Amino acid sequence: MALLQRVSEARVVVDGAVVGEIGHGLLALVCAEPNDTEAVADKLLAKILKLRIFSDEAVAGPPQDGLAPLGGSEPRAAGSVGAKSTGKMNKSVVDVGGGLLIVSQFTLAADTTGGNRPSFTAAAPPALGERLYDYLVARAQASHPVVQTGRFAADMKVHLVNDGPITIPLRMSAN
Repeated sequence: MALLQRVSEARVVVDGAVVGEIGHGLLALVCAEPNDTEAVADKLLAKILKLRIFSDEAVAGPPQDGLAPLGGSEPRAAGSVGAKSTGKMNKSVVDVGGGLLIVSQFTLAADTTGGNRPSFTAAAPPALGERLYDYLVARAQASHPVVQTGRFAADMKVHLVNDGPITIPLRMSAN
């Protein structure tokens, strides 16, 4: 499973040193589950790379400053000075040439139904989790030009600027 965040920038720090950093792109927090396989990792990566969650290129239009034009009643959308966007998310991280920062996060498998302390038994055992994480990263690096990572099982500080915000959960199955 994964939690994707569209970011304008993101980085991972371990022991005070940056170990992975991207500009515009996707931060993918990933978690293996006990029944996951390489086939599931392949499906997850394909979805991450093809998911259309980036906006179309801006098209020519009046300045966009968040204010209604003088004498007009149509408000202008904020945030896109000098251009008008279609507002549709039609581009993938591949289409926009964005980076991909992949970070392992077993806590995505948290079960909070039985009290106030989460259980993580739904996460894959560490050896399987690391094997699938390494596999996913290797496949991503072979498929996409800008791939950075965190460090498996490390105490990481993840810094990000969420763009949108756009945050999408993904869950794949072997079927």
